[in-house]
Amino acid sequence: MIVLGLTGSIGMGKSTVGAMFAEEGVPVFDADAVVHRLQGRKGALVAEIETLFPGTTGAAGVNRTALAEAVLGERSALRRLEALIHPAVAREKQAFLAEHRGAPLVVLDIPLLFEKGGWKAVDKIAVVSAPTDIQKSRVLSRPDMTEEKFEAIRALQIPDSEKRARADFVIETGGSFDETRAAVRAIIACLAGRSVR
Repeated sequence: MIVLGLTGSIGMGKSTVGAMFAEEGVPVFDADAVVHRLQGRKGALVAEIETLFPGTTGAAGVNRTALAEAVLGERSALRRLEALIHPAVAREKQAFLAEHRGAPLVVLDIPLLFEKGGWKAVDKIAVVSAPTDIQKSRVLSRPDMTEEKFEAIRALQIPDSEKRARADFVIETGGSFDETRAAVRAIIACLAGRSVR
C-alpha cells in the first residue's frame, strides 16, 4: 500500500481534490472531517474543549468561530487545543489505515502535513496549489472570514512555494475542474499502476 499525503494551504482547493481521489475509488482519510465530527453535536472532544475554552461550545458542538477567536494569535492556547485534537485524529488515522490495508493506494488529506510533521509518515506527497489571488478570493468568500483572520491562518502555515518545493506532485487548481481531475488521475496511475475505481 502506498500512502499519499495530500496537503495545501487554506483556500487552495484541497477538499475538492480529496473528493476527486475518493470519486476515483481511492480511500481518503479527511483529517478536517474527523475534527468536525469530534467537535460536532455530541462529539467526543466537545466537553474537553469547553473545559479548556469556556463559552466556545453549545448544543451543536463547538462554535468554530468562537474557538478560532480564542486560539488564533495565542500560541499557548493553540498548543493546548492541538494537544487535545492531534492524538484523537491520530487514533482515527490508524484505524483508517488498518481498515484499508489491502488497498494499493490511500490518501491522507491533512492540512498541516508539513507543519506538524505528518510528512514523515507518508510515502509520497501531493500539494494542492493555486495562484495567490484565487486563494484569497476563495477564502474571503467563506462565511465569517475576514482578511485579518485569513492572514492569521496563513501565518501558521508554511508558504505555498516551500510546500511545492517539497512535494512529489503538485496539483494545480487555478484552472478547470477537468484539468485538476486529469492531474489526480495521472497520480493514481503513477502510484497505483492502474485506475483503482
